[in-house]
Amino acid sequence: MATSTITSSTDAPFSLDATKSRIGEKVIVAGLFLAAALAVLITIAIVVSLVFPTIEFFETVPIARFFSNEPWGPLFANPTYGVINILGGTFAIVLYTSVISLPAGLGSAIYMSEYAGPRMRKVLQPLLEILEGIPTVVYGIFALFFVAPLLKDNWPTWIPGKLGEEPQFQFILAASLVLGVMIIPTVASVAYDSMNAVPRALREAAYGLGSTRMQVATRVVVPSALSGIIASFVLGLSRAVGETIVVLMAAGAVANLTLWPNDPVLTMTAFIGRTATGDISTGSTAYFTVFAVGALLFLITLTVNMIAITLVRRFREVYE
Repeated sequence: MATSTITSSTDAPFSLDATKSRIGEKVIVAGLFLAAALAVLITIAIVVSLVFPTIEFFETVPIARFFSNEPWGPLFANPTYGVINILGGTFAIVLYTSVISLPAGLGSAIYMSEYAGPRMRKVLQPLLEILEGIPTVVYGIFALFFVAPLLKDNWPTWIPGKLGEEPQFQFILAASLVLGVMIIPTVASVAYDSMNAVPRALREAAYGLGSTRMQVATRVVVPSALSGIIASFVLGLSRAVGETIVVLMAAGAVANLTLWPNDPVLTMTAFIGRTATGDISTGSTAYFTVFAVGALLFLITLTVNMIAITLVRRFREVYE
């Protein structure tokens, strides 16, 4: 039997590569490269803008004195520079904010992922986006003129000891409560996206073994989405550390080293916000104090994010 072979008219191998360079693709690649390079350059510029004034600050104030427990008062007639006091105030705000926002944000994500129907999700997700989009100054006004007076008027003074003392007009819990509500949408949206990416087959396998919905949510979905949940927590904590307006308006302006929720505190961001807009002479020690506190805040945020990256890589799950 005769056979026939179809051959190509040319001997050149077939290739999917473009024979001509596409100008549009090169422009897009160049634009993406510039965007990435711009982010790196901005980060370098921020570091440079903090480093040199901070060095000048430590030429005047010893680093041991800066990290001492002496009172914080760089603007006083006899200035003192114990940053531990405002560092402790920042930690107190972040602590109470975390207690409020992280469980509530994770619970919201679990509900939207595992319990809520399509109609309920269409209602909850826009509401969370609205909360996330409200300007922080509005949250600050809400904390100062509604939450703080409400808590003050209803404070449980029957509790003995320091906790039973009626708070002043500005205090830790008022700022932390509103800041926690402000961060809930950030934690919930990132955690929900991570849970939503967990394959449906894992849920069906767990249901097939007789698991309840709660068991599937807590023992299958949450562990599988742990890296994304950690990322949402860190994102929320970073926002709490760097928030300025709410703590500036509702936390107070007293540099107390305290964890009592009814005490006023001064955070690092609040100090920067108050001092940078005040009448301080350029080149003075008080002027360089702003940069030293900013550099410390930058290092704290960088450390938290590095720890988060390590944890995310450690608990990351890859599905095919």
